[in-house]
Amino acid sequence: MPGDSITETSGGYGGGDENRPLRNFKLNESTFLASLMPKKEIGADHFVEAHPQYDGRGVIIAIFDSGVDPAASGLQVTSDGKPKVLDVIDCTGSGDIDTSKVVKADADGCIQGASGASLVVNSSWKNPSGEWHVGYKFLYELLTDTLTSRLKKERKKKWDEKDQEEIAKAVKHLDKFNEKHSNPEEADLKRVREDLQARIDLLRKQADSYDDKGPVIDAVVWHDGDLWRAALDTQSVEDDSDCGQLANFVPLTNYRIERKHGVFSKLDACTFVLNVYSDGNILSIVTDCSPHGTHVAGIATAFHPKEPLLNGIAPGAQLISCKIGDTRLGSMETGTGLIRALIAAVEHKCDLINMSYGEPTLLPDYGRFVDLVNEVVNKHRLIFVSSAGNSGPALSTVGAPGGTTSSIIGVGAYVSPSMAAGAHSVVEPPSEGLEYTWSSRGPTSDGDLGVSISAPGGAVAPVPTWTLQKRMLMNGTSMASPSACGGVALLISAMKAEGIPVSPYSVRKALENTSGPVGELPADKLSTGQGLMQVDRAHEYIRQSRNIPCICYEIMVNQSGKSTPTSRGIYLREASACQQPTEWTVQVQPKFHEGASNLEELVPFEECIELHSTEKVVVRTPEYLLLTNNGRSFNIVVNPTKLSEGLHYYEVYGVDCKAPWRGPIFRIPVTITKPMTVKKHPPFISFSSMSFVPGHIERRYIEMPFGATWVEATMQTSGFDTTRRFFIDTVQICPLQRPMKWESVVTFSSPTVKSFAFPVVGGQTMELAVAQFWSSGIGSHETTIVDFEILFHGIAINKEEIILDGSEAPIRIDAEALLSSENLVPVAILNKIRVPYRPVDAKLGTLTENRDKLPSGKQTLALTLTYKFKLEDGAEVKPQVPLLNNRIYDTKFESQFYMVSDTNKRVYAMGDVYPSATKLPKGEYNLRLYLRHDNMQYLEKMKQLLLFIERNLDDKDVIRLNFFSEPDGPVMGDGAFKSSVLVPGKKEAIYLGPPVKDKLPKNAPQGSVLLGEISYGKLSLAGQEGEESSQKNPVSYQISYVVPPNKVGEDKGKSSSTSLKTVSERLEEEVRDAKIGVLSSLKQDTDEERSEWKKLSTSLKSDYPNYTPLLAKILEGLLSQSMVEDKIHHHEDVMDAADEVIDSIDKDELAKFFSLKSDPEDEETEKKKRAMETTRDELAEALYQKGLALVEIESLKGKKAETEGTKDLFEDNFKGLQKWVDAKSSKYGTLVVLRERRRGRLGAALKALNEMMQDNGDPPKKKLYELKLSLLDEIGWKHLSTYEKEWMLVRFPPSLPLF
Repeated sequence: MPGDSITETSGGYGGGDENRPLRNFKLNESTFLASLMPKKEIGADHFVEAHPQYDGRGVIIAIFDSGVDPAASGLQVTSDGKPKVLDVIDCTGSGDIDTSKVVKADADGCIQGASGASLVVNSSWKNPSGEWHVGYKFLYELLTDTLTSRLKKERKKKWDEKDQEEIAKAVKHLDKFNEKHSNPEEADLKRVREDLQARIDLLRKQADSYDDKGPVIDAVVWHDGDLWRAALDTQSVEDDSDCGQLANFVPLTNYRIERKHGVFSKLDACTFVLNVYSDGNILSIVTDCSPHGTHVAGIATAFHPKEPLLNGIAPGAQLISCKIGDTRLGSMETGTGLIRALIAAVEHKCDLINMSYGEPTLLPDYGRFVDLVNEVVNKHRLIFVSSAGNSGPALSTVGAPGGTTSSIIGVGAYVSPSMAAGAHSVVEPPSEGLEYTWSSRGPTSDGDLGVSISAPGGAVAPVPTWTLQKRMLMNGTSMASPSACGGVALLISAMKAEGIPVSPYSVRKALENTSGPVGELPADKLSTGQGLMQVDRAHEYIRQSRNIPCICYEIMVNQSGKSTPTSRGIYLREASACQQPTEWTVQVQPKFHEGASNLEELVPFEECIELHSTEKVVVRTPEYLLLTNNGRSFNIVVNPTKLSEGLHYYEVYGVDCKAPWRGPIFRIPVTITKPMTVKKHPPFISFSSMSFVPGHIERRYIEMPFGATWVEATMQTSGFDTTRRFFIDTVQICPLQRPMKWESVVTFSSPTVKSFAFPVVGGQTMELAVAQFWSSGIGSHETTIVDFEILFHGIAINKEEIILDGSEAPIRIDAEALLSSENLVPVAILNKIRVPYRPVDAKLGTLTENRDKLPSGKQTLALTLTYKFKLEDGAEVKPQVPLLNNRIYDTKFESQFYMVSDTNKRVYAMGDVYPSATKLPKGEYNLRLYLRHDNMQYLEKMKQLLLFIERNLDDKDVIRLNFFSEPDGPVMGDGAFKSSVLVPGKKEAIYLGPPVKDKLPKNAPQGSVLLGEISYGKLSLAGQEGEESSQKNPVSYQISYVVPPNKVGEDKGKSSSTSLKTVSERLEEEVRDAKIGVLSSLKQDTDEERSEWKKLSTSLKSDYPNYTPLLAKILEGLLSQSMVEDKIHHHEDVMDAADEVIDSIDKDELAKFFSLKSDPEDEETEKKKRAMETTRDELAEALYQKGLALVEIESLKGKKAETEGTKDLFEDNFKGLQKWVDAKSSKYGTLVVLRERRRGRLGAALKALNEMMQDNGDPPKKKLYELKLSLLDEIGWKHLSTYEKEWMLVRFPPSLPLF
């Protein structure tokens, strides 16, 4: 996710006013403006002043982010007049439109758009082929939630005005009627009044249920003989119908060709660009998914010729915008977006990549994206800069990829006094610069430093035009990264101008070896990296080392005698690792760029390295090392035994004996967190009188007692006046897991006590980090005193995850309190169900576009898996793919994306690695899962990938399991266990019974899994004042129950009575039914097929005259015919077929049967009842279809169908239907609607239609909504008609969207 955060500030390296006490600190206008876009802190202002030609000119930066607005302030041109934004790409596909449908214009130059709208093509547009590709997109699908919300408010306001106008008209009509007919007695007048009232009710009800899905944009793509071009019709966005017409649109081509953009309307002020792919079959409308990306681009490169103090770091640099945040997912990055962005960066020959995005990871420096980044850096020499994350202040909180990847420069966020005073407008800035409180810290779980360097982490920078402002303040490592990236652009600009080869290896070394320290302690490097970058110093370093080979040094560390795991540093975190000295083997491997010459570079390479330790008493190392191209290993010894409790940081580093001025050419970080042990009984620990000032952090490392599963903590503050804000973090690191982090942000308005409870892992070191927010309490000059106490609790159990296998046997659970007496109060519930599905279809294909061609030349493949599932009732569901979920960077798979749609192709849900729950109505659904990779074998293995549909159980279906004190308790029904007190040293066994089979939720098929939670203890501070947790126990474990096979029915039903028919009679019936079955199976798509069907139906009618089931099938066959030319004749045929069904039924016998009560115990009577019900349904269906056909014929002929005696055929038929069924039911209600319409009662017709659609539990039927649209048009409610047309495309899209 994007890494912007809360606001913070810090002081700069490099002497001068930045590091002096600031009692007399004052801003003037120029220093205030300069503080909004901090450059002084990293020396960028002086560097550009001294070298105006090195301001980023000749450098191209790829911005991997949420998208950049090319119309934003400062992003039009560079300082030397070149175009600023070279390309704008949506790498995620969120703006892609399927434009594969091709149409041709009629004689008037009109085409039918994909939305169904009639569009006029501009006659001046060149289109030699005459082929127009059409597609459509809902505007809101392209916009951020913030902008969508603003537009919805504006549109709702205007819609309400129109609705109120129509309500006023309807009320006026009703008032007039009431004046004329004060007390109408006649039935017709009553119906008229009801109709007028229905109109008012409908308008008011529609206002309450208004749900704006947004205007629809029609897109048209064509080839003008030279280029693919595209135009949009945005009339539905505009207030004025003359605006936004397709013909008035200035056609655009791919942005990189002409660098032109558009705006949807003045109301939204949202910039977009267009890119055409796949020979016109895909149009990408590119918008940003948050202001984040534009802000980032502005920090790095903005150029304001009239406001130079607000320039970005490198105003001469150019950029390409690679949108990796998917609008469909808010702004979450996707694997597809990340890979396509890398492809684009290489294709555009970029020099730099900035990525201010990231996520936690369970494996550092690992994964598909990391592999491709390594290739891009090592082979194509791109310099990759990325944010370290905003999850501080605890250690080991750096995120992927910025803080965990060796080939990426990870940047921490720094705030200077001038930034605090200016950008953050604090009352009194800090006296020195510091790292923002929330900036993520190293080391990584494998010991790497995590943060490479720091840079200013806040700025007032340009934002997209749709925000309706030029610039805004944001802060986070997201802002620090482009600040550093801009600084690197200055260096590359200088290197290119001075003829120095550009290498990510040499640039990174220069940055790290010339940065200014932030803080005085060695361990501060875990927060700031090597320090605050300094552009001018780095430039001098690069100049001096121009003739030194471009090499990076790959470090691999193993504990001596162990081949695994391999790490990039030494991280001694657990108590056991601090109890004796350890020996480590360090392999140093020089790494040249791909393509380096064997004879000219690799063979001659040899360096004499002097090895140093920052603390020889603790870390001992050899003195020298001769290093060649094939690498060299050496051993070091770490002895933490005499260290005090707490955090200690050291480095082993190598210096080139022949060029010691280079500084460390490689470093091995050594981080030791020596934990304190808990010795008191009952176990607790307290930290008294900790003093805090703004930005101060206290860290404590505690070895969790074995058996601890949760802690209860209290924090008491005193000694301050103004409000104080604290960050409280705890972190534990377990193998192959994301760091186990608990965090809380607490505000104290006055001295008080607050309580917390959170889970822990016994035996693992826990860091407790308490930090006063950097700007909290500024200007107060009073220190805050904090007393922190932690009480350890735990109930150890023999099974953390409980799996009930579906049998009647209970599960035995052994519980033990190892620390102190605890209340054993077990609770277990099953509140979710997961149903497994295998794909019903799998399609594997090659993606042929250049945007999916990897830098290596390999083409990406895509596997689309289709799953089908059905919901008997509405439910909130979440798709789960256990193999792929919850990993973006730490996975070897490239990407995934899913869409859930109903039988009408309406999409209800989309998601990727973090699936979310979506409320779905009853019905059948398709889930399409889209997987990408360049390795066909990987995708082939996934063609039968298992997917779960997880849904929450309704409250009434939640199962609360019972506990027993004896194994036979579930069957015998006695020995229930409620609670007891666990005493240390004594185990207690309890039995968890399986759910009662009768309590299992319906629609829980065999093999599905019921999921829930089980807990054992109870908080001692639950319910106390100040208690933050609403849980009774913060520790719970997963419990699952595998649904067994259904029980076999004891009685399949009474045996059927012996048939009284002869064998020949039964055979004749079988033959007859078989023939009817053949008739039903025949297709009628072509004239020849329809002729064959008619011939057989005629023959069968002759063979089996007046056989109602046959006649009903013939009627059904006529109704299934499509593409009928002579519609009147067709509907007359339907009427004739319906009459044949009606005439074949003895209605008197039918009526007589249903007037009598039948005996449900009599099998023969029940059999006859079923047969008579079938006949009645066939009669009702025939009457219904006849009524529909009559209305269609009337519509086509333009007059009512009457007999010679002016008898209304429709009314007669309708009354006939009413005798047999409830005509207002959802099955037959259409005739009620049509009847009201024929009578001119449009309000009553709409009311009946709405009631019918609400009662119908099946998926929406397009014909009903088309009928509703026609009624709205007929009644003249244009605003409702427009609204329903937009919803038609939501409910009944012509095709599924692209991935």
